[in-house]
Amino acid sequence: MLGPSGRALVLAVAVALAACQSKIVQEFPLTKFKAENMLDQGIRAYDDGDYKVAIRNIQGALDAGLTTHSQARAHKYLAFIQCSSGQQVQCRDEFRKALEIEPELELKASEAGNPIWGPVFRSVKAGMHAKQ
Repeated sequence: MLGPSGRALVLAVAVALAACQSKIVQEFPLTKFKAENMLDQGIRAYDDGDYKVAIRNIQGALDAGLTTHSQARAHKYLAFIQCSSGQQVQCRDEFRKALEIEPELELKASEAGNPIWGPVFRSVKAGMHAKQ
């Protein structure tokens, strides 16, 4: 929950965004800020090993309307969770969704070297490039 100063900040940002008619604001409405915040919370839960909360927040962020880049990032983290949970089919599906959104997506070196999801990501990416 936000305290009084947090609510005031959110209100100030909302007012500033409502007053601004720039293209950036039109493409990144207040709902996107909420979705991005939910994604960040989901990634923090993932980093803490709380996969149940991570999935709920990341999926909630997707449902709330993330930017294209963040959608790919969200699916990448969902893939990590599925792979870590032994759900290979779901893992592949999440990587496929991420790559459909952002075909040039690459894993960071530390992510790509993971023995669980690194090979799955490379396999899905190679399969998608072969279809093109």
